[in-house]
Amino acid sequence: RLARTRLRWSGRAVRRRRAQMQLGGTRRMARSYYFITHPDVVISRDVPITEWPLSERGRTRMRAGLEQPWVRTITSVYASTERKAIDGAQLLAGHLSLDFEQIPALGEIVRSSTGFLPPSEFEATADEFFARPDGSVRGWERAIDAQTRIVRAVERLAAADRTPGAVAIVAHGAVGALLHCWLRGRA
Repeated sequence: RLARTRLRWSGRAVRRRRAQMQLGGTRRMARSYYFITHPDVVISRDVPITEWPLSERGRTRMRAGLEQPWVRTITSVYASTERKAIDGAQLLAGHLSLDFEQIPALGEIVRSSTGFLPPSEFEATADEFFARPDGSVRGWERAIDAQTRIVRAVERLAAADRTPGAVAIVAHGAVGALLHCWLRGRA
């Protein structure tokens, strides 16, 4: 289980997780977990949100991140099944000559009930989503359910991963924020 201690953050787009692993009652060596939120995407009313790709600016930002010294410590890469996360994972894994695994439970909050929302309306709805974690806002997945999903997904992949180095998870900002809250012991 990921301990809620020893959490470290660095940067807006890259969230660094250092957690002590405890599996089956025995301690394993501490390892680093990097939760990387996808950067800028091509937003389109005509394309389902799950299919939005990284924009050229997003790709440039991902490539720039590959120069960080901690990247070379990564020995496994996981991503959600959404296009923007896959695009980011392909860039990262390709840079490291690794494969990556797609895990549906790493996906962003389910908001298919509204689809595309203009930026100001999206921000207001997202604010309400975080303010009311036990309720569904406009048909969106409840924050408490999304948090449980992302925590369990990260716990499962951490328990199953047998590589020796750091683990990278390329996913999304809202579920990343929910994971961060859980690690910090906050609702």
